[in-house]
This record gives sequence, C-alpha cells and structure tokens, in this order.
Amino acid sequence: MSRFEPVIVGFLCNWCSYTGADLAGTARRHYVPNLRIIRVMCSGRVEPTFVLKALQDGADGVLVAGCHPGDCHYQEGNYKTMRRMTLLKRMLEQLGIESARVRLEWVSASEANRFVDIVNEMTEQIRALGPLKLGHFEDAEVSAEEAPVPAQQAAAK
Repeated sequence: MSRFEPVIVGFLCNWCSYTGADLAGTARRHYVPNLRIIRVMCSGRVEPTFVLKALQDGADGVLVAGCHPGDCHYQEGNYKTMRRMTLLKRMLEQLGIESARVRLEWVSASEANRFVDIVNEMTEQIRALGPLKLGHFEDAEVSAEEAPVPAQQAAAK
C-alpha cells in the first residue's frame, strides 16, 4: 500500500515568497514535490474564494505566502491577507474542514531555507490529516421541499 501524497496549492507573492522559492531551487535545496505554485503579484490578491476553489478542485491544503508585514511592495497587501485568512479559517471550521489545511506564512526573497522548511513541514502536517474529503457535501441528496429557496423567490411568494 502506498503512502498518501497530498496536493498543496501555493499562492506565492511575486516579490518575496516566489523569489524565496526560486532561490531554494537555485541553491539546490531539496523539498517535497507536493507544492503546486501559483505566482501572484501580492498575497493581498489572494481572495478566500481562490482558496476554497483550490480545495474544491482537489487540493488537500493551501499555502499562502507573502512578504513580511511592513515589507509589502504594495504597502498593505499582506495586512489585508492577514485579516482575510483569519476569517477564512473560521469559515472553514464551520464547514467541517480543518483550519490546519490552510496556512499563511511570511517568506522574504532571501529566506530559501525558511521556504523549504515550511513546505516540508506543511506536507507532513497535511499527510497526517489525510486526504480532504468534500464528497459528502456533493453526494447528499436534497428533496425539493428541503432545498433552500433563494431570497428573491421567497420574497415573490
């Protein structure tokens, strides 16, 4: 029986975190190949819907990495990210998804070793949690009487 290998989607800030990942590669620092990187101009560009979509589409975890607070190239993007991620984690728990599956980290362009440690640690953490199972929401059958009625239709009745 083979070991579960998680799929982790990483939204990395172009200016710091992505550059830190690139430095890890050029320095030939080894880290697990479970991370699928998506480069964004700023971590503040990562909306909660991006994270939810990644989980819905099969990711077992999501890493959002940006510049250290105070070092954002867009002044306040990482502060916006911090606020959004706090709210997103609360929402995930209400949906029955472990908040540990989503992680926010600050990695500067010179922190290749930190980037490698974060990716390896997160992969082990998600591996311990096991695969994300969202199927029970999609498989549930809802009768016409139980289905939620959109507010506009309810107002018309």
